[in-house]
Amino acid sequence: MTSPVNVTRVYRNHTIDSTRWNGFVPRVDDIIVTTSYKSGTTWTLGILYRILALKEGVPIPPMDYWIDARMFPVALEDQLAELAAMSHRRVLKSHLAADGLPIWDGTRYVVVGRDPRDVFMSLVNHYEQFTEAAYFAFNETPGRVGPPIPRYDGDVRALWKNWITRGWFDWESEGWPWWGNMHHVASWWPLREAPNVLFIHYNDLKANLPREIERLSRFAGFDLSPAEIATIADGASIGAMRDTAIAAGDPLSMMFKDGARGFFYKGTNQRWRSVLSDEDLELYEAAKKRVLTPDCAQWLECGDHG
Repeated sequence: MTSPVNVTRVYRNHTIDSTRWNGFVPRVDDIIVTTSYKSGTTWTLGILYRILALKEGVPIPPMDYWIDARMFPVALEDQLAELAAMSHRRVLKSHLAADGLPIWDGTRYVVVGRDPRDVFMSLVNHYEQFTEAAYFAFNETPGRVGPPIPRYDGDVRALWKNWITRGWFDWESEGWPWWGNMHHVASWWPLREAPNVLFIHYNDLKANLPREIERLSRFAGFDLSPAEIATIADGASIGAMRDTAIAAGDPLSMMFKDGARGFFYKGTNQRWRSVLSDEDLELYEAAKKRVLTPDCAQWLECGDHG
């Protein structure tokens, strides 16, 4: 596989470390799902897991393989060794922009987007749900670069102002105290026509899940029958995946107060309408103009069928 030349920035903070990909050995049939956060990452991964389970018998993993996460108590060497030992096809997760995640010619990339205002509302719930163990993982485990992630004080409007006007990294202007949300999509947008890149939108998943399952399956190299699509849709709804996570022992309980229930939450859109003021939305419009091209902004708000 051709060596990637796209990596021009290093992302390292309390949660992510892009240098962890340096030791990863890609395969021609790998699929990497990449989002900023709270955009449908777990949903898209769940669909792909079920497609591979149905078509090739690949086991659905108990947890996602998120290489750029630096705060979990799993040694990087052990994680890479586990991935290298797999004889079946691999699906991985990343939260890196296109200038920080290696892009190999033979690897497939699924980029998932969502209206930034909906991302923010889901992020607020995420932030409220962090446990003491989560803050310890973010801030106290070795390898953190830069300041710790601050604790959430419950002020939604103040968080919005910081998130929409400040960047954690010098080259970003929104996303604090995590990393750029709009920047992530903007970095991938020029690659949307590449044969190994597929854009998926949260709105489209909600509006017509079977259609998006079919798009993902074709991208992965499979033709699914209507019955197979229906089977995958039954197991890949937000409610079904929440129930599966709880039944599996709820490994999310260490990081989130309500475990899988808190992680998945409602999955609804436009809750921001009752929270954000006209002044808040002016900041949003300014951020769109700073970071996104008009066509990218239109897609990010609506999707392909919005």
